[in-house]
Amino acid sequence: MISDLDEFERLAGAAFATIPGELAKHVADVVIRIADFPDADIEREMELDSPYDLLGLYQGVSLDQKSVAYAGQNIDMIFLYRLPILSYCAETGEDLSHVIRHVLIHEIGHHFGLSDDDMDRIERRG
Repeated sequence: MISDLDEFERLAGAAFATIPGELAKHVADVVIRIADFPDADIEREMELDSPYDLLGLYQGVSLDQKSVAYAGQNIDMIFLYRLPILSYCAETGEDLSHVIRHVLIHEIGHHFGLSDDDMDRIERRG
């Protein structure tokens, strides 16, 4: 199992390159960050039992909630949590690149304000 941060970032970049165009063209301003785990504030806010319970997170104002007056004070970010993703892959046997892509699509979907069903449909088509 790959555990090196540089290799994980490379896989995340490769996975992002496969994101369906209908999503990718609208996320140029979204920053994708890799972290080992969510920080303590996120753990508390989301009432996680374990930091391994969260594979990724979108932080920002979704496009469906932004108005013309939105000044963009905060940067929209997608976090991929490396160690929970690696643990999930080890437990399930799923391919790491597939899981990273799935998490990216899911979190990009939150940027658009899409439902889980919408994201599943997009991922199946992708």
